[in-house]
Amino acid sequence: MKYGFWLPIFGGWLRNVEDEHMPATFDYAKNVIQSAEQWGYSTTLIAELYLNDIKGPEHDSLEAWSTAAALAAVTEKIEIMTAIRPGFHNPAVAAKMAANIDQISNGRFTLNVVSAWWAEEARQYAGIFTEHDERYARTEEFIDVLKGLWTEETFQYSGQFYDLKNTKLAPKPVQRPNPILYAGGESEKGKQTIAEKCDAYVMHGGTVEEIQQKIADMKARRAQTGNEPFSSFGMAAYVICRDTEEEAFAELEKITTVKDSSAYAGFKDFTTKSQLEQQIQLQDYSVSNRGLRPNLVGTPEQISDRILQYEENGLDLLLLQFSPQLEEMERFAKQVMPLVEQKRSLIKN
Repeated sequence: MKYGFWLPIFGGWLRNVEDEHMPATFDYAKNVIQSAEQWGYSTTLIAELYLNDIKGPEHDSLEAWSTAAALAAVTEKIEIMTAIRPGFHNPAVAAKMAANIDQISNGRFTLNVVSAWWAEEARQYAGIFTEHDERYARTEEFIDVLKGLWTEETFQYSGQFYDLKNTKLAPKPVQRPNPILYAGGESEKGKQTIAEKCDAYVMHGGTVEEIQQKIADMKARRAQTGNEPFSSFGMAAYVICRDTEEEAFAELEKITTVKDSSAYAGFKDFTTKSQLEQQIQLQDYSVSNRGLRPNLVGTPEQISDRILQYEENGLDLLLLQFSPQLEEMERFAKQVMPLVEQKRSLIKN
């Protein structure tokens, strides 16, 4: 199992806790990622939203790509996975930017392709936001342009959304043939697009049974395309690790007690503009990306057991959220990660 984490660019992950002591500043993000490298985390995921979906649109948030470039220059080994939404980007310019950041990081820059869900944010920032299946049609062309520019000396493309003639991109990314393209989607169109065009599949939080079924389904879809198998299967999860089960569940109760807040401004768009396999309630939305469904809540012993269950069912990357981020990431690295290793060794022997 590889351990990744969501970079804290919104000031926290909890919609019901006003101050999580994790400010939306570059200095804090830099401290988190440099510490994470020392503690054994492999990946950070930087979400791309121009409005703050967690604390409310009026609150501070960092921009994903400029933050990624800055962090690439002050880290040495961690993978920097940055979200990209085709409706907000020119694909040729995005391909150039991605290649440049991949050069800065010496081959550590990857993308999480997101077809977007927040209509109000798109309205405010002049993003292209259309019906669900058309968003994925645009995404398919967008990926074609990215990969073409990264791999061909001179690239031409004529599609419904993009048209390029005799386009050159140099230097190419360090990674060959291209930086890894992660993506997550639950609709039929989304899964079809990911199976055909992307390199790795990432999921919202789910139970072991839900994740097992999704992995099996996506492996089958991938095999039908004739592409190489997916390089990774990842899942978002929120961790509450405490010395006792009672302490952990007291924290869970605190963070899921819903308050009236602008932090829930995106809830309607998230649940109506996306085609979700599991319907979520307002309390589930208290933590982003259905992070409570994996139930990584309890003692280090309990959490390590659940992680091994996911691993046994094909999951190889956890994209974790914590609050407060720095302190809880350190606790997880020192108390949970070694237990998983010890228990895995015992199982193998």
